[in-house]
Amino acid sequence: MIRQEIADEELLAHMDRIHRDEMTVFVMADGQFRGAFYHGTRMVNQMRAQHRLGILETLVLGQAELCAALLIPLMKGREHITFRYDVNGPVAGFCVEADSTGYVRGHLFQDRIPVDAPLENWDLAPFLGPGTLSLTRTGAGMRQAQTGVVEIRHRNIAQDLAWYFAQSEQIHTAFNTGIQFDRAGRVIGAGGLFVQAVPGAGGKSRLSAQTADGTDKDDDLIRRVENAFRAMPSVGRWFADGGDTEDVVYGLFREFAPSVVLTRDVLFDCPCSLGRFVQAVRDLPPAERADIIIHDRDPLEITCHNCGSVYHITKAMLQDGA
Repeated sequence: MIRQEIADEELLAHMDRIHRDEMTVFVMADGQFRGAFYHGTRMVNQMRAQHRLGILETLVLGQAELCAALLIPLMKGREHITFRYDVNGPVAGFCVEADSTGYVRGHLFQDRIPVDAPLENWDLAPFLGPGTLSLTRTGAGMRQAQTGVVEIRHRNIAQDLAWYFAQSEQIHTAFNTGIQFDRAGRVIGAGGLFVQAVPGAGGKSRLSAQTADGTDKDDDLIRRVENAFRAMPSVGRWFADGGDTEDVVYGLFREFAPSVVLTRDVLFDCPCSLGRFVQAVRDLPPAERADIIIHDRDPLEITCHNCGSVYHITKAMLQDGA
């Protein structure tokens, strides 16, 4: 990836003052629930710089990338997940990816989301519309990729991802993401929280807070976990104000005896490179490659749709033996 520099000195100074980006993975209630709390302010700002996004586009893709980051603790071994949203609304959809090595990347299907009137709030439902959500897992030991698809129910990215887990995988999960802008439109805080009942560990709940409808209302433990999850203030505002991760994990969920099992970095990054794109063009059928060499301009300009990096490939690089 060709990393775009963030040039806004005031934004850079703000990010230097707040806690560093980090994901904290924890378990609680004697292993019946697991969760993660992710500070992603720098990740969202890097994503925005790479794709040169406006405020609405940053909000949509940023929430998708935060959700993708929260999927990383659910991966087993070396695994890769593609999270896709296909809708009939102005957004059209997005495709984001998360890798167990700790990177997320992705893109919107619409570079610029059409807006007919000034935004009155941050409700994305009018822009998303009906459609489908799919999750594809690939990894070591899998004979083929595993894909699940559900109809979008809430027109809310975090809630619909939880709905997917409840319906497609029968695992009951809650997601909460937030992005905070300042008056100048800068992203000054971003992050996400998820909690999941661990299959086979007594966690039989359908977490209703911000996600799927609750069905086990008489279960006292589940009710209390739901209430704690609901009590989380705006995640974006929390990190914008310099909020600490431990205050959430050990404060919000204190009655469930949480225990941190892992902290790790999760970044917006992409494994693309000039060499990879050169090889991809070289691997085209000979007739197609010859047509490019004869008719296309020199150098070729190729943009990675996942990170916005622009590569220039000379025709000499495509010649045999080059």
